[in-house]
Amino acid sequence: MRLRRIIPGHLLTIVSALFMAVALVFTFLIAPREAVMGDVQRIFYFHVAAAWTGYLALVVAFLASVLCLTRGPGRWDGLALSSVEIGLVFVTEGIVSGSIWAKAAWGVWWTWDPRLTTSAVLWLIYASYLTLRKAVQEESRRARIAAVYAVMGFAAVPINFMAIRWWRTVHPVVLESSGLHLGPTMLATLVLSVVAFTLLYFTLLRLRLRLQDAGDRIESLMRCPGGVS
Repeated sequence: MRLRRIIPGHLLTIVSALFMAVALVFTFLIAPREAVMGDVQRIFYFHVAAAWTGYLALVVAFLASVLCLTRGPGRWDGLALSSVEIGLVFVTEGIVSGSIWAKAAWGVWWTWDPRLTTSAVLWLIYASYLTLRKAVQEESRRARIAAVYAVMGFAAVPINFMAIRWWRTVHPVVLESSGLHLGPTMLATLVLSVVAFTLLYFTLLRLRLRLQDAGDRIESLMRCPGGVS
């Protein structure tokens, strides 16, 4: 995949690790203690960064699925699959970290708030995407069906993002039209966390695509008459 040609793998990994280390230092040592919630508020930096990265991964999967339908499967199907797998990890992290934070802030692990409900639906949609792929054996047909499903299922992403703006909810609105209402150090910590998680996503995506290419080569060798038996 072109991602490996654009960004040298070792450089991407090193930069990602450095940003993650700096983000952790800012989160636990430099960012001030929140006056109302105390230290538990530090989950905020991971929670928002994970949610953003999950959205990013699903946007990439959506675009790759559109290209899969318009230009044919091949690498686009592989990119969509890889991005959904990684995105689902970040979505899960966002849900879990949000539940931990909710327990400390609201006294419950889960409430059927519009944002939480749509997050659960979003998770189920993309988990079903992976299940659907397992159910179809023929490669090109599987790619087309999965691409159609991913394009249609993407509607859950903007709905999830807008849920706290469309419906009454206990979930706070982090990004408002007037901007982020955070102190300079808190804002710097949040930006560092978002950048670190974004770099982590691209690092994982590159590794996943490498793994997929290796698997494709093995399958190609298995199909060849003179290949591995």
